[in-house]
Amino acid sequence: MNLKTGETIENLHIKTLRLIQGKKEFRFGIDAVLLADFARTKGKCKACDLGTGTGIIPLLMSEKNPEANFECIEIQEESADMARRNVELNNLQEKIKIFCADIKEPFKVLQKNSFDAVVSNPPYIEISNGNTNKTKPLSVARHEVFCTLEDVIKTASALLKSHGKFFMIHKPFRLPQIFSLLEKYKLAPKRIKLVFPNKEKEASMVMIESEKCAKPYLKVESPIIVYGDDGKYTRQIEKIYGRN
Repeated sequence: MNLKTGETIENLHIKTLRLIQGKKEFRFGIDAVLLADFARTKGKCKACDLGTGTGIIPLLMSEKNPEANFECIEIQEESADMARRNVELNNLQEKIKIFCADIKEPFKVLQKNSFDAVVSNPPYIEISNGNTNKTKPLSVARHEVFCTLEDVIKTASALLKSHGKFFMIHKPFRLPQIFSLLEKYKLAPKRIKLVFPNKEKEASMVMIESEKCAKPYLKVESPIIVYGDDGKYTRQIEKIYGRN
């Protein structure tokens, strides 16, 4: 595997998975790991990752369900290229396809109403709020530079079959907007799980599963606590990372 300047190959300590990452570009965080664990697929399903970055989510989800097939889109060519090389590095070319495409125009490469599951770890911050990062990959990953929350939810709905599932992680303060948009695009919330940095702080992330063309029935699951009183990962997190 040929590496570009500034790239390294890291062992994810999850079975045999390895990942190419750039030292200065956006690096995957715990949110991607949590979402890949939260998302549920079964058997020979067809899934899509919107804004796949370096491909971390389909790689992790493939370990949970080896029968699943993924078609993923990423707007930044440099990230899409890295994702393709990560797929090749892990010998998953037959299971994961990476396309350089815009979330707002997915049907140039993806088929409408054809997916059993869609997953997304989208940018959290509206472009009007705060300063964007100076480096482009960081800015695109964290801010709504190329797509808005509505773009992501609209596209997810359009890609899904009837009763297909959409899994997303986001910030709790945007829940009112998220629920409004899910309803607008015929996605019924089914499961919600909050993530707390520790038991003393407010929730920092929220994961939501919704279903297309289904009746709303929301289950609020037990939360995830990231750090214990000792400042180390809790058993919950260690288990998600596959370390116990």
